[in-house]
Amino acid sequence: MNSPSFNLAFQPAYGEPVPVANHVQRLTVNNPGPLTFHGTNTYIVGDRSVVVIDPGPDDDSHFEALTRALAGREVTHIAVSHTHRDHSPLAARLKELTGARVIAEGPHRAARPLYLGEINPLAESADTAFMPDQVLADGEVVHGDGWALRALATPGHTANHMAFALEETGIVFSADHVMGWATSIVAPPDGAMADYMASLDRLLLRDDRQFLPGHGGPVDNPAAFMRGLKTHRKMRERAVLERVRQGDRTIAQMVRVIYRETDPRLHGAAALSVLAHLEDLVAQGRVRTEGPPSLLGVYTQ
Repeated sequence: MNSPSFNLAFQPAYGEPVPVANHVQRLTVNNPGPLTFHGTNTYIVGDRSVVVIDPGPDDDSHFEALTRALAGREVTHIAVSHTHRDHSPLAARLKELTGARVIAEGPHRAARPLYLGEINPLAESADTAFMPDQVLADGEVVHGDGWALRALATPGHTANHMAFALEETGIVFSADHVMGWATSIVAPPDGAMADYMASLDRLLLRDDRQFLPGHGGPVDNPAAFMRGLKTHRKMRERAVLERVRQGDRTIAQMVRVIYRETDPRLHGAAALSVLAHLEDLVAQGRVRTEGPPSLLGVYTQ
């Protein structure tokens, strides 16, 4: 099985709702960057009565564009996939404006407790103020006027990551778990590689026809794409293991070799990804380290 074929062709159409499926519109935030691609996607699902999925960051321009797109329609629900600041903060303003019910897996939390002396490098990215009105259980279905969303717990990118399946359409709003332009960042302690891989397997048991992600364009034939993602992750795992076998003892040494062709702006995120793999490898007993795995740890076989 080959690695996934990423698609970088995407027209964000900032400020304008773009139809992407029957009764589904996409509105992209003008917040491009190395981790957000062309920006965060907000989705509006429904016709006269709608659910807004991932309202986005607390951005005035996006809020104005979103309210224009929603004019004349009732917003009954606001669904949030996870609590990174490019996805969830605007939920509070949209709720205040519309009175809609905010639904999500839960507030922000780490995938594991912080170790003694550990500092979460992604703490500033977390929307710790977020609190849903309704905590969704895995598999729970929320019904609206002409639409129904099934909650799919997909931890890995974050502990509280949730995808939403639009019932009877074969469409899944995959948020940051599966994206067509790049692999998802799995960064401890917020995320965990073992959880991420298990979530891929869980989605592979479904028979969906299209994913609409949190960044970039649609993912068609998602099963084949996810199998490619699994292959990519296993290749990265083997690369990390090979660097340890070759004598690299620190994550910084591994990143310099494994990610030598990657934009240096992403090397910090790459280090966290390597840490995620090392956490998993240490848990499997395939790599050793003194004390818990960390960015500054020393690794051996």
